[in-house]
Amino acid sequence: MSLAAPVRRPVLADLIARPTGRARAFALDAALVVTGAAFVAALAQLEVPLWPVPVTGQTLGVVVVGAALGARRGAAALTTYLLAGLAGLPVFAGFTGSIAAVAKPSFGFIIGFIVAAFVAGWFAERAWDRRPVLAFAGFVLASAIPFAFGIPYMAFILNVVGGGTFGVSEILAFGLWPFVVGGLVKAAIAALLIPAAWAAVRAVDRTKKS
Repeated sequence: MSLAAPVRRPVLADLIARPTGRARAFALDAALVVTGAAFVAALAQLEVPLWPVPVTGQTLGVVVVGAALGARRGAAALTTYLLAGLAGLPVFAGFTGSIAAVAKPSFGFIIGFIVAAFVAGWFAERAWDRRPVLAFAGFVLASAIPFAFGIPYMAFILNVVGGGTFGVSEILAFGLWPFVVGGLVKAAIAALLIPAAWAAVRAVDRTKKS
């Protein structure tokens, strides 16, 4: 008995009519990726300054972009966002961006955003994004992923590069606890926005058929 791979379901971006030509289809995907990166960059500027990691709207943007574009395009959008920032474009929080960002304690979270967008997209491709409860569960998991990258990276920058002596409890106090409630709220917002978009799509379809 073989186990069939889960069927990929369309995400919101797949509702856009796809060109038949290969070059045009690639151009559409590229435009979606760049738009996703720009969306995250815009939300990154919604910032509550904290040290060493500010609270921003980035995670909400990451989850929404991943769910809307799907796993691969979502990850590509966040990779584009990261590379744009390192190239000097002011896309990171506080309208910053340069190669020097790799020395910031918060940079590990940006690396984690790529995986988080992929995971949010993976859940969307299994239609978890169409019902608020399932969407919330998937988006909470996706929102937790940047911490798996960000907290060790922050500890490395603060203690190894910066010569600090911060213990685990202090690192968690800097990089985890202040963000738990905000992360849940942002996951909840995404779990309302994406299913609402699908509900609107279904309503339009019913109108066309009636």
